[in-house]
Amino acid sequence: MKKNINKEIWLLISGFGIMFAVFSWLQEASIITAELGALKGFLALITGFILYIFFRKNL
Repeated sequence: MKKNINKEIWLLISGFGIMFAVFSWLQEASIITAELGALKGFLALITGFILYIFFRKNL
């Protein structure tokens, strides 16, 4: 049970990290504005959660 909870937490944090990196890359490529500030973290949290929900069923 504890291993399963740890796996779920790891997948959620990984989803956030992946999306934060994607948003950072989009900013560096000037695809999105560089003045997102804390909004980038919030967007990464929301989209990372969606990524987590979508892919956790497959693992």
